[in-house]
Amino acid sequence: MVTLPRFHNPIPKSVTARQNTASAAAEYRGLFRPGAESKRREKYMTMVNHYYDLVTDIYEYGWGESFHFAPRNKGESFDASIRRHERFLAEQLDLQPGQEVLDVGCGVGGPMREIARVSGANITGVNNNAYQLEKLAAYNERDGLQKRCRGVQADFLAMPFDDDTFDAAYTIEATCHAPDRTAVFSEIFRVLRPGARFAGFEWCMTDAWDPEDPHHEKVRAGIEEGDALPPLPHYRVIVDALEDAGFEVETHRDLAETSDPATPWYLPLTGKELSLSSFPRTPVGQLFTHTLLRVGELLRVAPEGSGEITRFLIRGARNLAEGGRLGIFTPMYFFVARKPPAAAG
Repeated sequence: MVTLPRFHNPIPKSVTARQNTASAAAEYRGLFRPGAESKRREKYMTMVNHYYDLVTDIYEYGWGESFHFAPRNKGESFDASIRRHERFLAEQLDLQPGQEVLDVGCGVGGPMREIARVSGANITGVNNNAYQLEKLAAYNERDGLQKRCRGVQADFLAMPFDDDTFDAAYTIEATCHAPDRTAVFSEIFRVLRPGARFAGFEWCMTDAWDPEDPHHEKVRAGIEEGDALPPLPHYRVIVDALEDAGFEVETHRDLAETSDPATPWYLPLTGKELSLSSFPRTPVGQLFTHTLLRVGELLRVAPEGSGEITRFLIRGARNLAEGGRLGIFTPMYFFVARKPPAAAG
């Protein structure tokens, strides 16, 4: 079995033990057939759980423990940009030691641990995927952060917290999975204390997107299928949903525009930045992973259907890069919103 330095084995441990990998991949694929948009919204929990059961180990292989993009400064490494992007949120929320902070869609907890370290805050993450939460708990203990960081398995449209519980909240490229932005923002509003702030990075379409352009729509559909998403909205929908949920929007802008032109956020997906550490993120690295999984299937090292996982990941990566190149899509539409001081939960 091949293992590259610094990265987890690309054969997904999360599905190796599963007997229904092929059927899970088939059900996932069926949610993206023409006319299935309403079904995707209705079954979003199933869709997202299937997706992260299938891809978590592959994500870690290529991206480490933080599953998100970041704007790059001149001369800055990919890893450094990821850490800076996470610390930026802590700074914008002015997080302080001892505060109770909500991480909405926490993944395996890479951002949670970085933000806890730099701020001293206590962070509770919400995630509906049990496999990722197992990893999160193990990594928190590894880093000695288990007393200040924890994960809770829950739907972020119906969180198991009392009203007015948290001093702040953030989301990093996670609420894009919600079928209704107003609903998820309303739930976050409910659990925040009056006067608390909510900040995040959203996946959405930009002003350059033309819904009447067939190529633009093909790119958007490819991103959605490759990343377990309901239809991607224009950024204005995000801002309106925050206001409809009761928040006062203090600022919003596309941070993708702040990347150095020589290192756009989508550069890791293009293959134009080659190194040992970046290899798994490149088109060649993606093809290598796909081939390895297909061989693993034939040798019965990986379960049947594992190669199908990388097919939609490769399609998603290709369309993410194209959406970035065209300027029609951003994974980092930034906002800071505040629950009014007089608001009750």
